[in-house]
Amino acid sequence: MMTRTAIQILHASLKAQLLLATLNIQDRALTVILQANPVPQRCVSLCVERHQQLYPWGSPCVLLPFRNSSPPKTVITFDELMAAARNLTDLTLAHEIAVNANFCIKHEDFPQNSFAGTVKQIVHKAFWDHLESELNEDPPEYEHAIKLFDEIKEILLSFLTPGANRIHNQICEVLDTDLIRQQAEHNAVDIHGLANYIINTMAKLCAPVRDNDIKQLKATDNIVELLRQIFRVLDLMKVDMANYTIQNLRPYLQRNLVDYERTKFQEILEETPSALDLTTEWIKESIEDELSSISDESSSPPGADSSSKPIISPTLVLNNGYLKLLQWDYRKTVPETLITDEVRLQELREKLNQLKIIACVCLITNNMVGAAIVDVPDFADQLKRISVPLLEGMNKKTFDLKEALNAIGVQICSKVNRSLTERGLPTLNEEMQSNLMGQIAHIVEENNPVSSLIDKRIQFFMRSLLALPSFQKCMPTMPGGLSVIQTEMEFIGSQYASIVNFNKQVYGPFYANILRKLLFPEAPMGKAETETPTT
Repeated sequence: MMTRTAIQILHASLKAQLLLATLNIQDRALTVILQANPVPQRCVSLCVERHQQLYPWGSPCVLLPFRNSSPPKTVITFDELMAAARNLTDLTLAHEIAVNANFCIKHEDFPQNSFAGTVKQIVHKAFWDHLESELNEDPPEYEHAIKLFDEIKEILLSFLTPGANRIHNQICEVLDTDLIRQQAEHNAVDIHGLANYIINTMAKLCAPVRDNDIKQLKATDNIVELLRQIFRVLDLMKVDMANYTIQNLRPYLQRNLVDYERTKFQEILEETPSALDLTTEWIKESIEDELSSISDESSSPPGADSSSKPIISPTLVLNNGYLKLLQWDYRKTVPETLITDEVRLQELREKLNQLKIIACVCLITNNMVGAAIVDVPDFADQLKRISVPLLEGMNKKTFDLKEALNAIGVQICSKVNRSLTERGLPTLNEEMQSNLMGQIAHIVEENNPVSSLIDKRIQFFMRSLLALPSFQKCMPTMPGGLSVIQTEMEFIGSQYASIVNFNKQVYGPFYANILRKLLFPEAPMGKAETETPTT
């Protein structure tokens, strides 16, 4: 069985694999050159020596998650871990493509002043300088250039769709490395002609956004620089092709995502039977919270059977668990069934924190000076417009919330006084201004009554939203004190409900088994019924 440590390793392994996949797309030219062409031994030795200094325990992508961690009490084999990680990678990638309309692969290079950027620059320069010296020999040495042409041929062929036989045969015929090698032996290679053919073929296959890059290639005379730029543009074309594939794959994934994710997670569960440990703990905590709430809210009447167990709704338990995610400490690992939406849930939590502060500021201001400004149109929206810019980035570690609240207090006092002056009313005296600014500054204090009240009302709205049938499109009534953030709350609520309802569809059978085990331990347990999702 897999322990919590192994689960964390699995998460880290997933992130490492996604990083490596991205790096392979970003820097494929470097990989190709290093694989197909030797570089000066000094560069290779430097890279290896530096890598061993940084990672004396081995490859960072595999062993890094084990650092500073005690070994799992129960052994899980590397093959089992990697099999589960591959399934998790597929599941996560498919989910992201389907639910995130903006998901795409971006071509980003290493910063030039970074260690990786410096090493890349050294290795690239060493190779291209070596190639240039070979081509300038008399007679020229073409072996490394031929290897590059072979690699370019494979890349061009990878762009072709099935059935493009004519251009496929043409590419294989023109970039036939055996033929080029024979021509090189007789010093009859038309290397510029080959490069021009490659450029013309790229022009036929590339997206319109690459037309300017193709023009620049045609204007380059130096053959070494031309080959170098060809690889750069081919890298961009590979990213374009990947994004085109993602775009075409998205509708299919959206239609079949529930079944696909559930099947993939079942495969993960079969590889690692403890892959639901964190989810079980999450649901168990929700049950305990619900039992505690029932105990606090009701007391047994005289003569009642105190030994009878309270009846708990599984749906209520699950919804309370989802609500806890809006206050989750995301430094901890989320339940396994929510990995694919971890970032989205964290963003929703951060947005809600900002909206809570805004609602608190408006409520405090309205309570203190509401009678004087009650007739001012859109005054609450004006207070919101003051607060939003000053709370931008409030979830960053470097953000000073107390300082921001002090600045908000100052600006709101100024705004209130200006509004009162315009209407011929007396402005706030120094004591009232100090009181208003002090109450706003104290919002961040633990157990602040205004903050606690707004938080409870936000939770009530979200709970009411989850209680609605998934097919119902209308929003529940907005609790008092939240009208100033109603538009934002409904938008966030819609996103949140969408995440929750989809998660229930996918993982409902797994949740049902866990709830049955925890709430009704005497009932027989079975494999997740993947045919009927829980809604």
